[in-house]
Amino acid sequence: MSERRPAPTVGQVVLGRRLQELREAAGLSREEAARALRVAPATVRRMEMAEVSLKIPYVQVLLETYGVSEEETGTFVTLAEEANRPGWWQRFHDVLPDWFSLYVSLEGAARLIRSYEPHFVPGLLQTERYARAVLEAGTVGVSSPEAIERHVSLRLARQQLLERPDPPHLWAVLDETVLRRPVSVDADVMYEQMDKLLELAERDRITLQVSEFASGPHPGTSAPFSLFRFAEPELPDMVVTEYLSGALYLDSRKEVSAHLEVLDHMTTHAASAQHTLKLLREVRAEF
Repeated sequence: MSERRPAPTVGQVVLGRRLQELREAAGLSREEAARALRVAPATVRRMEMAEVSLKIPYVQVLLETYGVSEEETGTFVTLAEEANRPGWWQRFHDVLPDWFSLYVSLEGAARLIRSYEPHFVPGLLQTERYARAVLEAGTVGVSSPEAIERHVSLRLARQQLLERPDPPHLWAVLDETVLRRPVSVDADVMYEQMDKLLELAERDRITLQVSEFASGPHPGTSAPFSLFRFAEPELPDMVVTEYLSGALYLDSRKEVSAHLEVLDHMTTHAASAQHTLKLLREVRAEF
């Protein structure tokens, strides 16, 4: 049996799209590109869709076929070699679901992360004890203490992107349920989590808003989702919406626009960032 391939890195997704654009600009079909490589057209499709790693000899032949300059080819090959290197998260492959590997890659490459969370504090903002309590409740289908600790370690490792010198802007809308639902019988867990949210909400590149019960229903109540925006012009905005055992990755303009409209609606009707700080202090005092 062949070894399971890790989820693609963002670099592979970007370069795959670029290969498709170059092929189309050259006026070639996938069948014609495949003949240059002496492979099946499906191989070209898988490279463009980032379903396989970027084989450097194949990339060089394709770029030559597409009439790409020697200088641009050299740059592309360097980027492809970098994109093929496993992400840091691959060391958690024993507990990291396939669908979530790409999520972590997108998260680490994004310049803006906008999200809606109706159930729990977003993973990037959780304390260690809060994360452990959520995982012990079985939300990711793990039960052994060892697996839970691996998941906690992964979650804490993801949070390091907020400590980078130039972190992404994280803008999260939390349903009031997130604040009101205790995840542990130990009140200190929630108190500590509210403390952390208050500290993070004061940072320049973190915006938190709470969708209060009093504001009534809104169009985002169906499921948690995140929208990622990148610095690379080749990579469009992407939306990830989660369900019980996986996630959907959406990048069509129609789908992304619909989710962006929902986010804009929610941020308009949710408590302001300043009022959210007041709410967090009030909730913290209750624990």
